[in-house]
Amino acid sequence: MLRNYLKIAFRTLSKNRAYAIINVSGLALSMTCGILIFMLVRHHLSFDNFHKDSGRIYRFVTEQHRDQIDYTFAVPNPLGKVFREEHTFGEKVARVATFDDQLITVSQGQDVVKFKEEEGVAFTEPEFFDIFNFPLIEGDIKTALTEPNTVVLTESKAKKLFKGQNAMNKSFKLDNRVTLKVTGILKNLPENTDRRAEIFASFLTLKTYNSWFISDSWGGISSPMQCYVKLRPGISVAQVERVLPAYVKKYRPTSKNVHHYKLQPLADIHFNPQYGGAMDKKNLWVLSFIGLFLIVTACVNFINLATAQALRRSKEVGVRKVLGSVRTQLFWQFISETGIIAVLGVAGALTLAALALPYVNEWFQSRMTFASSGGWSLLGFVAGMCLFVVFFAGSYPGLILAGFQPVMALKGKLSQQNIGGFNTRRTLIITQFAISQVLIIGMVVIAEQMRYAKQSDLGFNKDAIVMVPAGSDSTLTKIKTLKSQLAGIPGVEEISMCSSAPSSQSNWNNSIVFDNRAEPEVFRSSMKFGDERYLSTFGLKLIAGRNVFPSDTVREFLVNETFIKKLNFTSTDQVLGKTIAADGGNMVGKIVGVIKDFHDLSFHADINAVCFSTDLSWEENLAIKVDPRNIRSTLSEIEKMWSAKYPDEIYEHVFLDQYIAEFYETEDTMLRLIQVFSFIAIFIGCLGLYGLVSFMVAQKTKEIGIRKVLGGSVSHILWIFGKEFVRLVLIAFIAAGPLAWWLMSAWLKDFQFQISLSPWFFILTIAGTLAVAVLTVGYQALKASLMDPVKSLKSD
Repeated sequence: MLRNYLKIAFRTLSKNRAYAIINVSGLALSMTCGILIFMLVRHHLSFDNFHKDSGRIYRFVTEQHRDQIDYTFAVPNPLGKVFREEHTFGEKVARVATFDDQLITVSQGQDVVKFKEEEGVAFTEPEFFDIFNFPLIEGDIKTALTEPNTVVLTESKAKKLFKGQNAMNKSFKLDNRVTLKVTGILKNLPENTDRRAEIFASFLTLKTYNSWFISDSWGGISSPMQCYVKLRPGISVAQVERVLPAYVKKYRPTSKNVHHYKLQPLADIHFNPQYGGAMDKKNLWVLSFIGLFLIVTACVNFINLATAQALRRSKEVGVRKVLGSVRTQLFWQFISETGIIAVLGVAGALTLAALALPYVNEWFQSRMTFASSGGWSLLGFVAGMCLFVVFFAGSYPGLILAGFQPVMALKGKLSQQNIGGFNTRRTLIITQFAISQVLIIGMVVIAEQMRYAKQSDLGFNKDAIVMVPAGSDSTLTKIKTLKSQLAGIPGVEEISMCSSAPSSQSNWNNSIVFDNRAEPEVFRSSMKFGDERYLSTFGLKLIAGRNVFPSDTVREFLVNETFIKKLNFTSTDQVLGKTIAADGGNMVGKIVGVIKDFHDLSFHADINAVCFSTDLSWEENLAIKVDPRNIRSTLSEIEKMWSAKYPDEIYEHVFLDQYIAEFYETEDTMLRLIQVFSFIAIFIGCLGLYGLVSFMVAQKTKEIGIRKVLGGSVSHILWIFGKEFVRLVLIAFIAAGPLAWWLMSAWLKDFQFQISLSPWFFILTIAGTLAVAVLTVGYQALKASLMDPVKSLKSD
C-alpha cells in the first residue's frame, strides 16, 4: 500500500511541477532557517554544561549602589581569600585575574617570535582546575601552578608557541617582563565555554606582574579579577549571601559606593548581559520564534496552494471513491505527497544550511559544525520538523480532498466552499503577510536605531582618529620622544597621549570628594586622563574656564556638564576653582574648566559624570588624528616609527569609529539575521501569491475572455485580481502594525538614547509589501488580461 501511495504521489507531483517547485522552495528556505537557528540555540544553551557538578558552581559578582545601581562580574581582590578562610561553605574557591591582548615572546631555534595573545593570560589559583573540568594531558594539576612564574597551556597553544615540540619545562616571556615555565599541558578547551584564555599562569606570578591584584585592598574593583566557588553539597545560595553583607560592614564601612556581593550560577553567566553575558536569552527566544514563524509561513503556503489545487483533483477523488477507496486511504495518499515534498525540502534545507553555516559562524564568532550540534539531537530535530510540516501542512488539504462527495466530484459541481472557501485562504494569506510585515518593521527599526547610534553627534570627533597603544616598557622619555616624532609626520594633524578615547568600554569609575566635603559624592565619576592636546585631538568643546596645563601628574581637573547636574548645581561658576579629591585622596586638583557633555559609553547607557586630568602613568595610548587624504602613507610612517621605538613588541592600531562600532556588535548581528529572515519571509509569501494567482487565472480564463468580448479593459481585468490581494495585505498590516509597535517599543527600552517610532517606518513597510505583492500578482494578471479572448473562450 505504501509503495502504491508513493508511486501515485510521484506521478502527481511530476504532473504539477510548478506546484511542487514552489512548495519545495518555500519549505527548503524556511527549514534552512529552522536548522541554523536550532544549531545556534543549542550551541549557546550548551555553554559550560560539561563541568562536573555544574549546578554547584557559582561566580561572585558585585552590585555597586550609588545614585544608581551598577553591575559588574569583578570583585575586590581579597574577597575570595577571605571567603575561603572565614567560611566553610565552599568546597573549592578560586580567584582568576585575566589580562587580554598580552605580548608573548618565545625562542624558536635561532629565531625570537612574538605573538599577541588576544584572549589573554589568566593568573589562576590552583583550585580553579578543581572547579572546572579542564583536564591536563601532561603534568600534575596539583603542583603545576603552586609556584611563581609557572604556567599551563592548552595543547593547541603549546604547538603554536613551540612549533610542535614538547613544551614541558620550556619557557617564554610575558610582556617582556616575566619569564614563565611550562609545567602542564591542558586538553584543548571546548568551543562551548566562556573561559577563552588558553594560557594559565600561577596566581603567585602576580607579585611580579601586577602586585595590586594580590593586595588586601577592598577599596576598588578592576575587571580582570573574578572569583569562583564550588559550594559544598546541601549549601544554598541564600546561606552564602546572608554572610556576604558582613564583608561590606567590616572592610568598606564608610564608602558611599555600597557593595552588594551576590552569587551568579554558572548556567547564568553566558546569558546575563548585566554581567557581560555574551548572548542574551531574549535574543535566542526571538530567533526561535522567527524560525517557527518562517516554517509556519511555508506551511501556510502549502495549505493555500493545495486547497486551491483541490478542484483540479476532484474527478480523480471521485473515481477513487467509486472504485472503493475510503477517506482514510485518500487522506494518507495526500499525506504521502506532502511527505515527499517535505523530504525534498529537508534535503534542500540541509544543503543550504551547510552552505550558510560559515557565514553564521562568522557573524556570531563561533565554530559550529553539524557534528558539534549534537548529532542525534540535530537529526531528531530535523525529523521532528519534517513530521510537523507533513501533518501540519498536509492534514487540512488531505481532509478536504478525502471529504469530497463522489457524485458531485464526478459531475464537476464542487464549489469553493467544498475546498474550504476563499475565507480560509484569505486568513492564511493574512497570517503569512502579517508575519512578514512584523519582521520588516523590526528590521527597519533596528537599522534606523543603529544608524542613529553610529551617525549621531557623540559630542566629540571620531573620524580619522587612530588609537595606538604605547609599548609595555614605555618610559617618560621614550613616550614623549615618540609623540614628538609622530607629530612631525606630514599626515598627522593632532596627537594626544591618553588613557582612552572619550567613548570607551574600558573605564575607571571612582568616588570623588568635592570641595573638601566630609563625605564622598554618592554618584560615580568616570576618570579619564590625557595631555593638554586631548581636547583638540578629539574635538571636545570647552564651555567654561580653560584647558589643563601640561603636567605628568594630577594637578587640575576638567569636568563635564553632567558632573555639575549630579551636584545639583546650575552654573559652571559653582564648580570652577573648587577642589576634587579622587582615588581615596591620592589625586587632588582644582577644577579649571567644564567640557560640553559627550557620550562616554554606548547609547545603551546614560552619560556619566566625567573628571579629566593629566597623569602620565595612566596615559597608555596615543590618539592620532590623521589627514584622510593620506591615510595609507601616514599609517605606514606611524608603524615604522613605533616599531623602531619598541622593536621587541607588536605594532597594532584601531580606528576610533571601528572601536565605537563594537558597542553594537550584537545588534548588528541580529540586524543581519532579521534582514535575511525578512527577505525569506517575503520570498516565501511571493511564491505563494504567485502560485495562487496562477491558479486563479486558470480558473477565470473563460470569465476573462467574456469580459474582454464585452469591452473590459486591461486595467479593469488587472483590478479584478489586484483588489483581492491588496485588501488582504492591508488587513495583514492592521494586525502586524500594533504587534510590531509593541515588540519594537520593548526592544528600544534597552537604549537610553533612542529613536522614536515614526509613522514612516510603518508607511514604508506597507508600501514596500504592497509593491512586492502587486509585482508578484501583476505579472500573471497582465498575461491573463492580454490573452486573446477567442483562445480564452475555446480553452473551456
